[in-house]
Amino acid sequence: MVNFLKKVLSISIRLRCLIGYRADLNARYLSFRDRTIDEIEASHVLEHLERPLHLMMEFHRILRQNGKLSIQVPHFSRAFVHPEHVHGFDVSFPLYYDTNFRGGYQHVKFYLIELNLSWFAQRELKRDYMNGLTFALVTGLAKIIDILANASPYFCSKVWCYWVGGFDQVEFVFRKP
Repeated sequence: MVNFLKKVLSISIRLRCLIGYRADLNARYLSFRDRTIDEIEASHVLEHLERPLHLMMEFHRILRQNGKLSIQVPHFSRAFVHPEHVHGFDVSFPLYYDTNFRGGYQHVKFYLIELNLSWFAQRELKRDYMNGLTFALVTGLAKIIDILANASPYFCSKVWCYWVGGFDQVEFVFRKP
């Protein structure tokens, strides 16, 4: 019997998370060898960094071929409501990893597999601040808005987001070629 071990790196800035690896994500290098990680999950991290594009290059370096990179970040329409956010992100973020993008290709290739806008993200953080009925109503409304928004994320990110009060989060799932 062959046992396959998948190496997953989960990155979070939440102090309550139990993390076995600690690093300064603004540092020049992460202390992993090239092409050693199968999957990286970065939830609400990039918006806090001075140089998020540099960290993306490090993710590319340490991911194996066909490695998966999942990123959740605040959409620019809501990004700066948190006083520690340095950057906001848009659905155009994946273009920086497309060799055909003349507006700022970052010299590392990622294929976009999935893109999702979320109007009411990180529900676990909001549940304690709403009564049960309000939370249920907003959650139901969010499901409808998310379905409509993800039918055309580019249109929603540029225009429609201002009609619904902005989007809490945009999620990108990439694959390293």
